[in-house]
Amino acid sequence: MSALAMYAFVMSITPGPNNLMLTTSGLAFGLTRTWPHILGIPCGVAIQLAAVGAGLGAIFALEPRIQIGLKLVGTLYLLWLAFKLWRAAAPSDAPMAKPIGFLQAAAFQLVNPKAWLIAVTAVSAFVGPGEGYVVRIVLVGAVFTLVGLPCMAVWAAFGAGLRQWLSSPGKLLVVNRTMAALPAITAGQFWL
Repeated sequence: MSALAMYAFVMSITPGPNNLMLTTSGLAFGLTRTWPHILGIPCGVAIQLAAVGAGLGAIFALEPRIQIGLKLVGTLYLLWLAFKLWRAAAPSDAPMAKPIGFLQAAAFQLVNPKAWLIAVTAVSAFVGPGEGYVVRIVLVGAVFTLVGLPCMAVWAAFGAGLRQWLSSPGKLLVVNRTMAALPAITAGQFWL
C-alpha cells in the first residue's frame, strides 16, 4: 500500500497537463472557483482505471494507433490552452470567462496522455489478477483520490497566490507567457 501511495504522490505532484491547468485556473479564478476542476480530475482518473482494468490497457498495447490519436488530441488541446494563455488579459479584464467545471475536468482525462500512463501503470503494477480484482481497482482509485486531491490543491493554491502578487501588468504578462510556454513544452514532450 505504501508503494502505491508513493507512486500516487509522485504522479500527482509532478507537473503535467492537469497541474498546469490548475495553476492557471487558480491564477485566473482563485482557489474557491477552481475546486470543481480539482474534484473532476479524480473522477476522470477513476473512469480510466476502471476502463484499463476492464481490458482497455490490453487494447492499447495491441493497437498503438489509439495511443497516437489520444496523444494528438491531447497535444492539440494543450497547444490551444497555450495560445489562450499567451493572449490572456488580467483576471479582472475577463468577466465572462468561466473556470473549467467538474465534468470538463473529468472528460479531459480521456485525452490526457499522462493520466492514461498513470492508469495503465497503476493497474499493471498494483492490481494483480484473481479474486478481489474489482476491489483492488477501486482501492487504487481511492488511493489516487486521497493522495492526489491535496497535491492538486497545492498547484491551484500556487496559482491563486500568484494572483495576489501580480498587481502590475508587466508581471502578469511574464507569468501568462511562462504559463503558456509550459503546456506547449508538455505537448512537445508527448512525442519524445
